[in-house]
Amino acid sequence: MGLDDDPFDWRVTKDGQVLVSRGGRVVTTVRGRSAARLITALDRADDEGAQQLLARATGNYKRGNER
Repeated sequence: MGLDDDPFDWRVTKDGQVLVSRGGRVVTTVRGRSAARLITALDRADDEGAQQLLARATGNYKRGNER
C-alpha cells in the first residue's frame, strides 16, 4: 500500500500547527517554525510533492522500504 492508495491528509489549526493524518488517524503534529516551513512548502507543491513532504514530516516514511 503506497501513497497513491492511502494518501496523507493535513490541516492547519488556528494556532498554526499542522496535523498530518493517514487512514483517518492523526500520525503526527508539526509545530512552530517547522510547521510554518511545511505550510509554505505545501502551498507551493503539487499533489505528489505534497504527499512526499507529508511523508517526510512523519519521519517514518523516509527509508524507502515501506510497503
